[in-house]
Amino acid sequence: MTTRPSIELRHEVTRRAGNRCEYCLFHQDFAASTHQVDHVIAEKHRGPTNSENLALSCTMCNRRKGSDIGAIDPETGQLVRVYNPRTQNWLDHFEVKDARIVGLTPEGRATVELLHLNSYERMAERAELIHAGHFPIKSEI
Repeated sequence: MTTRPSIELRHEVTRRAGNRCEYCLFHQDFAASTHQVDHVIAEKHRGPTNSENLALSCTMCNRRKGSDIGAIDPETGQLVRVYNPRTQNWLDHFEVKDARIVGLTPEGRATVELLHLNSYERMAERAELIHAGHFPIKSEI
C-alpha cells in the first residue's frame, strides 16, 4: 500500500525542487501534466514517506523510474544505484551538452539510460526550452 504524502509535504518537495523535475530539470510550468512526488527509494524497498526520501519528478521520469533503485551502467555493464537527488548533487553526475543530458558517473549514465533522458522527443523539447531561455544553465542548477 502506498502512503500518499500530505499536501504540506508535497508543497515542501515542490518548493525545494524549484518546480523542476529533480531528474531531468524539466520545469513544471512547461509540462503537459503536473509533476509528481516520487519516493526516491520506493516503499516496497522500505523507503519512508518523508522529506528526505521524496523528490519532484515529471511524469516521464516518474513512469520510467518506477520503484527502481538500481540500473545498468551502459559503459561498464555493472549494476549501480540510480541517481538520488536527496543525497547527490546533480552537477556531480550530469551535464547538459546542447540538448543532451550526459551522465558523468556510473550512477549518472545508468539514470540517463533508465529514464530515457535523451530520447528524440525529450531532446527536441529540451532544445526548444534552452533556445527560449527556460532550461537552467549550470549556475541555475
